Amino acid sequence: MELHFEELLGKITDFIKSEAKTETVVGEQFELGEFKCVPVIKVGLGFGSGGGEGAEPKKGKGQGMGAGAGMGIEPIGFLVTKDDEISFLEAGKAHGLSAAFEKVPDLIEKLAENRRKDKEAEMA
Repeated sequence: MELHFEELLGKITDFIKSEAKTETVVGEQFELGEFKCVPVIKVGLGFGSGGGEGAEPKKGKGQGMGAGAGMGIEPIGFLVTKDDEISFLEAGKAHGLSAAFEKVPDLIEKLAENRRKDKEAEMA
């Protein structure tokens, strides 16, 4: 078995280059009415490798190698343009009406608690 470490590194690097793209995760730039939206991603990479050579007299010739890579890709938001204005909208953050709907359960719980306290006060 021959060690082709450089070839293996090249293949792993090519794979990472082909996959770590915005288009792979969230798609390409698009238009929504008069707004142009460009997706933005965050990419994290990890890489490890090892190799070896040597020979043991009783066991014969020895070689070994290994390599691995890991990649995490996450959409983080959109660059939004209209005419000459540019803004950034974060993905995963609640804005406007959706933020209000996220608070509805807490609001209902507080209203129920206040109503319970009012009934207890009337009975006392």
